[in-house]
Amino acid sequence: MFAVICTDKPGSLDIRKANRDAHLGYIEDTGVVVMAGPFLDDNGDMSGSLVILSVTSREAALDWAKGDPYAKADLFADVRIEEWKKVVG
Repeated sequence: MFAVICTDKPGSLDIRKANRDAHLGYIEDTGVVVMAGPFLDDNGDMSGSLVILSVTSREAALDWAKGDPYAKADLFADVRIEEWKKVVG
């Protein structure tokens, strides 16, 4: 599994909101997301994303991340992809 860890660009909440339905549809359509949710800033506003993918390679995770409507809308200041091993839960 791989974790996609994204930080939104400052002041981009409107971009996130405008593309949220497309992002959630992408998650559903691709069928590889194990769990996902937004990071929240001190005001409780969405400020990034954590997406856990059930894919077999970093390349597949990168391809998924590049296809995300949030990425296509240029929402993110930073995107990290880390291999992740589930131990608890």
